[in-house]
Amino acid sequence: MPSRLADLIRKARRLGSERDRLIDSLAEDWARALRGQGLSAADLDELWAGLTEDAARSNGLAEDGKWTAQAWRAETQEVVARLRKKVEAALGDG
Repeated sequence: MPSRLADLIRKARRLGSERDRLIDSLAEDWARALRGQGLSAADLDELWAGLTEDAARSNGLAEDGKWTAQAWRAETQEVVARLRKKVEAALGDG
């Protein structure tokens, strides 16, 4: 049993690292796409709200029974918030 727990912990860490890499990559892509577009803070607020809502509605994982709709929405909000923070930081630097 302890080896099973260790395997699960390693898997969770690996998945977390992969998620972090994907968010970093997406943030770079979004910052590159948004840089120089002249978007206001309100425009960016609408962009992030729309992305969050769109992703939360496409709850593919919730439909297969692995996630509840509420868990999927919470995960979506967390990921988009992290993405937003990184993109806005990059835009502020550039």
